[in-house]
Amino acid sequence: MCGMNISWLLVNATKDDEKQLCMSEEEYLAMHLGPAKSPVFLPVCITYLVIFMVGVLGNFLTCVVILHYRVMQTPTNYYLLSLAASDLLVLLLGMPLELYEMQQNYPFLLGEGGCYFKIFLFETVCFASILNVTALSVERYVAVVHPLKVKHLDTRAHVKRVIFMLWGLSMLCAVPNTSLHGIAVLPPRFGREFPRSAICHVVKPTWMYKLIILISTLVFFVLPMFIISILYLLIGLRLHREKIITVVGANPSFGTDSLSKSHKQRLSKRNLQVTKMLCVLVVVFGICWALFHVDRLMWSYMDMSSVQHLKLFENVHIISGVFFYLSSAVNPVLYNFMSTRFREMFRHITCHSKATDALKGRSLVSSKPDIW
Repeated sequence: MCGMNISWLLVNATKDDEKQLCMSEEEYLAMHLGPAKSPVFLPVCITYLVIFMVGVLGNFLTCVVILHYRVMQTPTNYYLLSLAASDLLVLLLGMPLELYEMQQNYPFLLGEGGCYFKIFLFETVCFASILNVTALSVERYVAVVHPLKVKHLDTRAHVKRVIFMLWGLSMLCAVPNTSLHGIAVLPPRFGREFPRSAICHVVKPTWMYKLIILISTLVFFVLPMFIISILYLLIGLRLHREKIITVVGANPSFGTDSLSKSHKQRLSKRNLQVTKMLCVLVVVFGICWALFHVDRLMWSYMDMSSVQHLKLFENVHIISGVFFYLSSAVNPVLYNFMSTRFREMFRHITCHSKATDALKGRSLVSSKPDIW
């Protein structure tokens, strides 16, 4: 438009308006939306690819082991299967979408339907992950602290219904935030339109978005983490008491004559292993998801017109993204690789052991449920 007789446009124009008037479209979009490609795309992409390979392999092996070996199809392991499926969705669908946006921030080529799918997917798997971990924690609490109730509550049919309800609840709770998003474009300027500025963004009033993010953080992170922490504390106390009773050889539940010395030692060792596992689980899961929710809250409530705030958010966003996907990759390590039984199954799956057929028929029945 430079060189044209557009004095009528410049009657009330400022110097910034005059400068923007002669900008190319790329320059104008970069000024309002930032660079089309993230400057940290390469290092983040390499990090994501490493997480992707580890996470997909670990969660895929988890699914194969549980589905392939009938001996592994226990109610508790169904929660692990559901969690692994959630992590696979994050890694296989969510990570490519985020890398695509980092490589090309705009325009968003998947349209409004793709925008809805992206937000709905992330919200659903996030809610499903925390709900599955919470349900698994409740199941572990009942199994350890109230073992007599396990037979009534820990059946396969019951667990399948719970998992189905958890995923249904996750999808239902993902709808509000999804409905607030859509395709946003920069408004026309000096008679020019900018279709290449299309991005998947919040298109409804921001106060609604802020409220939903705050509620989801409280309901799907703060409250579950509080419940999980209390449950694991009670589990740890119970396991500590069992360890003391085992050492002195006076376990009132089984009697001093019903347990051999070697069995007591195995029980004590397993209890210590479980206690350590629970502590690691709470800390790692809490850190990974705390950064994710901090990122969401910062985006909702921070003043993005401030250059310092924007730089701080960009750093937090990158770090929280890495930890978000790391949480999906580390779950198989925390839940499965620290389990002797899972390690055996992984070894037979990957090494084609001749003992596979024998393992398929082995019974999981033991003195206590042991998934670790």
